[in-house]
Amino acid sequence: MEKNQKKFPLFFLGDRLEFPPVETANEDGLLAVGGDLSPERLLLAYKNGIFPWFNEDALILWWSPDPRMVLYPKDLRISKSMRKVLRSDQFRLTQNTCFEQVLDNCAKAERKDQEGTWITPKMKLAYMKLFKKGLARSYEVWENEKLVGGLYGVDLGHVFCGESMFSTVPNASKYGFIEMVGQLQKKNYKLIDCQVHTDHLESLGAKEIPRKKFMEILMSKT
Repeated sequence: MEKNQKKFPLFFLGDRLEFPPVETANEDGLLAVGGDLSPERLLLAYKNGIFPWFNEDALILWWSPDPRMVLYPKDLRISKSMRKVLRSDQFRLTQNTCFEQVLDNCAKAERKDQEGTWITPKMKLAYMKLFKKGLARSYEVWENEKLVGGLYGVDLGHVFCGESMFSTVPNASKYGFIEMVGQLQKKNYKLIDCQVHTDHLESLGAKEIPRKKFMEILMSKT
């Protein structure tokens, strides 16, 4: 990110379905405040490289960080130990069979350096509405018919915008992620949007790219 980034006033959203240009986000990636979590606004946000992230009982915050953490499907990195897991019959993967359960488990998952969850009741309701419209998707990981891992996100048809994942047993979330990426690669998806850096995602091959490059890919569907 450029050190001499221009300073823009924080944009407050009203009832109109609009967002400011992502280039006006501050150094932390915060772009706008307010608005609502309607399916129409959420879809507009994801199509424009923006996502909500805020604490309960706070104003809705909209983000578009620079750089952006992404995974090119072809760059997926699978360790030797995970290859053994994939060859075994320990886990199996399903899609969209229990979206709400995946959300609930993601909300309960403990995360390093984070108190509470951003998957508030309002956020859960919003993504449930997206799911019912066929715009959100979940991947579930099962072990002995028990849900042990999963992830969910917004599906734009050429880019999958990952939101959160959970695991209650070792390797379950990695298994789900790897299997999902394989399926999306066969469908010629260009990117999996991982939003911000984590060591876990980096270990799977994700990397940071300039927001400008991310936006070029997001806006190009061919």
